[in-house]
Amino acid sequence: MAKFEGLLMGMGNPLLDISATVGQDLLDKYEVKLDTAILAEDKHQPLFKELMEKYSPSFIAGGATQNSIRVAQWMLKDKAGQTAFMGCVGNDDYGKTLNECASKDGVLVHYMKDEKTPTGTCAALIKDGERALVTNLDAANNFKPSHLDTDKAKEIIESAKFYYIAGFFLTVSPEALAIVGDHCVANNKVLGLNLSAPFIVEFFGPKVKDALEYADFVFSNESEAEAYGKVNNLGSDLKEIALKICEGPKKNSKRSRTVIFTQGSKSTIVAHDGKVTEYAVEPLAKDKLVDTNGAGDAFVGGFLSKLIQDKPMEECVKAGHWAAKFIIQTSGTTLATKCDYEG
Repeated sequence: MAKFEGLLMGMGNPLLDISATVGQDLLDKYEVKLDTAILAEDKHQPLFKELMEKYSPSFIAGGATQNSIRVAQWMLKDKAGQTAFMGCVGNDDYGKTLNECASKDGVLVHYMKDEKTPTGTCAALIKDGERALVTNLDAANNFKPSHLDTDKAKEIIESAKFYYIAGFFLTVSPEALAIVGDHCVANNKVLGLNLSAPFIVEFFGPKVKDALEYADFVFSNESEAEAYGKVNNLGSDLKEIALKICEGPKKNSKRSRTVIFTQGSKSTIVAHDGKVTEYAVEPLAKDKLVDTNGAGDAFVGGFLSKLIQDKPMEECVKAGHWAAKFIIQTSGTTLATKCDYEG
C-alpha cells in the first residue's frame, strides 16, 4: 500500500445506502418522518427486507463522513490521493463494495474489519425529493481505538493536516475522536465536527460537549442547530446559537472556532470571531430536485476541498453550495466520472 501523503482524513461510520422511492404508507408503517435520521430499532428491522423485496432499491456507498470525504476528493479533481478514511466494516460483500467505491473515487480507505458482524446499512427512504434515513450500524458500531495503533492508521494521522468527523461517530467511539482531537491540539491541526442529527444533540449531549472542545469548524443544518439551541437553553435565533458555539470552550487556543449552519435553500450562516455572515444559496428549480439525501455531506465535502487548499471562506462556502446542488439532482451521493466545478 502506497504511503499516504494527503491532507484530509475522515473517521466515521461506513454504511451501504439502500435507497428507494417510497410512499407515505411505508413511512407511516414504520413510524418514520421525512427529513430525519434515526438509528434502527427492533420495529424497523423488517423495513430493510421489505425494501429489498418490493422496491428495487439502489445500493450506494454511504455513511456521512465517508460521503463528505468522497466528495472532497472528487472536487479536488487532478489532486489525487489527498484524502483518507477510517471506519469499521464487516468481512463481507457489502464491505468489499464500500472499499471498491471509495477507492475508485480516489480515497485511501483503511477499514477495521469485524469478522463476526455484517457491514452497516442505511435505508434511505425518498419521497417527493425529501428523505428519511434509518440506520443499522452493525459493524460500523464496533470501531475500536486500537485500530488507530496500526501502522497505516498512524501514518495517515501523522501525515494529514485536516480531519473531519460527523457527530454520528459519537455513538460509536468518542475515545477514538479524542485521540485524533488530542493529536490536532498538540500539532495545531484543524478538526471539523458535524452535529449530524437532532437525536445526537438531544441524547448524547455530554459527548457532543466534549467533542466540541476539539472542533475548529462546526457544521450543522438548521434542525440540528435548533435542537442544540433548545437543549442548551440558547434560544431559537440561529445566528445567536452559532455565535454561542463559537465562544464555547476550546482546547486549541491558537485557532478560533468557525460555525457553519446550512438551511437548505435559505442562506448559509457562518459565524467567526463574533461576526455572522450570510451566503445566499442559488435556487434550484423544483423539477430538478431528485433526492436531498447527502446534501449536507456534499456541502461539507465541497467546503473542505477548498479549506484544505487554504482558500477564503467565500470560496469554501461557494464550493459547498455547488456540491450540495449537484448531489440533490442525483440519487444518493452518486458522483459523476469527472467534477466540472469551475470555482
